[in-house]
Amino acid sequence: MTNQVRQFWQDQSGAAAATYALALTGLIAVAGVGFDYARMAGMDSELQNAADQAALAGATQLDGQTGACLRAATAANALVANETLLAQGDNAVTIPLETTCDAAGQIRFWQDKAGTVAASNDGNANYIEVSVDARRVDYLLLPVTGLLTSGDLNAAALAGLGSAICKQPPLMLCNPREATDPNFDVGFYIGKGVKLVQNDGGGFVPGNFGYLETNAGNGASATAATLGRSEVPGDCIGTDTVTTKPGVQVSVLDALNTRFDIYENGINNACPGDEASCPPSAVSRKDLLKGNGNSCGTNGNNGWQVGPNPYRPTSPTTPLTNAQADALQPMGYPRDMCHAVGNASACADGQIGTGVWDRNAYFRSNSGIYPGGMPAALGANPTRYDVYKYEAANASTLAVQNVGNLRAHGAPVCGAPGVPVNSAVPDRRVLSVAVLNCGGNSGKFDSTPVEFIDVFLVEPSVQRGNGGNKITEKSDLYVEVIGPSSLGGGSTAGQEIRKDVPYIIE
Repeated sequence: MTNQVRQFWQDQSGAAAATYALALTGLIAVAGVGFDYARMAGMDSELQNAADQAALAGATQLDGQTGACLRAATAANALVANETLLAQGDNAVTIPLETTCDAAGQIRFWQDKAGTVAASNDGNANYIEVSVDARRVDYLLLPVTGLLTSGDLNAAALAGLGSAICKQPPLMLCNPREATDPNFDVGFYIGKGVKLVQNDGGGFVPGNFGYLETNAGNGASATAATLGRSEVPGDCIGTDTVTTKPGVQVSVLDALNTRFDIYENGINNACPGDEASCPPSAVSRKDLLKGNGNSCGTNGNNGWQVGPNPYRPTSPTTPLTNAQADALQPMGYPRDMCHAVGNASACADGQIGTGVWDRNAYFRSNSGIYPGGMPAALGANPTRYDVYKYEAANASTLAVQNVGNLRAHGAPVCGAPGVPVNSAVPDRRVLSVAVLNCGGNSGKFDSTPVEFIDVFLVEPSVQRGNGGNKITEKSDLYVEVIGPSSLGGGSTAGQEIRKDVPYIIE
C-alpha cells in the first residue's frame, strides 16, 4: 500500500492537462484580445480610409473660385462612397453636408496647413479637414473576459492641393508693385505690357526677372536649355516654395529667342539641332526684319535686324497719325505706348504699362496683309495676344511683306513650320512665370510665389539702337499679361503645364 501511494505521488502523467485547465481562462482572454483588437483595428482603418478619401475629394475643388467651399463639401459628402464592413448596424460612412467656409462641424476649412487659421471665404479656403461619424464594433470574445468593453471609434483627415508648374522655363519675376500690391491682383494687369529687366547682380528689386533652381544642371548652357527646348529639362517647379538661381546670364536669352525664329551662332550648346529641339512658334511676328541669305542670327546684313523706319513714337499717350503709320515698315507687336518711347519709362506705374498700344499704327503699317485695317472680329480694343491668336487662325495675315532688301515675316522661315498655336501642346510664346515678393534679397533665396501668371512674349530680347538712340537692352524682356496660370492647366489652350494633385497632410 505504501508503495502504491508513493508511485501515485511520483507519477507525472496528465500534468499538462491540469496546467492547461488552470491557464484556460487566461488563454481565452488573450485570444479574445487579439481577435477583437484585430476587428477594432480593421474598422479603424476603414474609417480612416473613408476620411482620407472624402478629404481628397473635397481638396480637388479648392481652386479659390466662387463656390469652392460648397463644391468641396459636396464632394466630400457624396463623391466617394465608403463602408465599414466590421461596424455594428448600418455599414455606410456618413458625413453631414456643411457648406460654410469655416472651421466648425465635421467639414472644416483652413487657410494654413497647420490647421490653426480658419478659412472665412472661398478665396482663402486652402485646406479641408473631414471627420466621419463615429462607429461601434461589437466584440465577440472580450465581453466574456470582462476586461474591455466596446466603444465608439472616429477618424479625421486634413488634405490640400499640391501643385507644380511643368514643361515650362523656370522663370520668375519680382512683383513690380510689391509695395502697393503684395498679393499681385492679376485682374489689374491683364492686357498690360510689363517691361522686365534681368537682375544685374546687385540684388533683386521690383521688376527684375531671373531664373529658378531645378536639377537641369549648372551653368549658362543648362539654363539656356530650360529656356529654349520644347522638352524642358529639369524638375517641375513646386508652387509652394521656389528657390531663385543666382548669377546674371544675359547670354541665355538667345535660347529664349528661338521661340521667335532667331538662332544665334553657338546656340547648339543649348539647342542641339537648333529648330529641331528649340522650335519657333508658328506665328513668329516680331519687330525685326530679315535680310536675304541663310543667316538666322542678329549679326550681319542677312540676319534679323531693326529696319530703317521702325515704330518709335515720341509721345507716351498720343498715337501716330495715319500718315505717320503709313510711312512705317510693317510693325511687329509693339509695346504699350508709354514704354515704346524709350528707355526712360513714361508709364505711371514704371515697369507696368497701361495696356494702351498703338493698334491703328499696327494695322495700317501692315496694310499689305490688312488692307481693310483692323478686322471687326477683333473688337475695339484687342490685346496683342488676341491679335496673335487671330493671325494664327488666318494664314493670309502671315504673308511676307517686302521692305527694300529686307522682309517682314509673320511665319517662321528658319524653323518652319513652327509649333501650332491653340493646339494640344504648350504655346511657344506663352510662358508661366512665378511672381515673387523679392523684398530686396540679393543672390539666391527661397520664397513662396504670390501668384503664377501666363504671359505673352511680345518681342525678342535684342538690343535696339546704340548710344543715345538705344531703346532697349539685350537683357530686357517685354511681355503682356494674359492671366493666372489656372488650376489643372494654363489660362490658354494647350498650356496644360500646371498640375494639381490632392494630398493628405495628416
